[in-house]
Amino acid sequence: MLQLSVQTRKKKLLDLIRSIAFGEMRVIVQNAEPVRVENIKNSIKL
Repeated sequence: MLQLSVQTRKKKLLDLIRSIAFGEMRVIVQNAEPVRVENIKNSIKL
């Protein structure tokens, strides 16, 4: 199995994405690195 090194910001982003079941988020990227996440909107599936 291939092991990849993931930087701290990218790991935090992946963890955040995995933590929401449904919703919307905007990722701000600078110099090819995620720096901020905005507008997290949760939606509830009925």
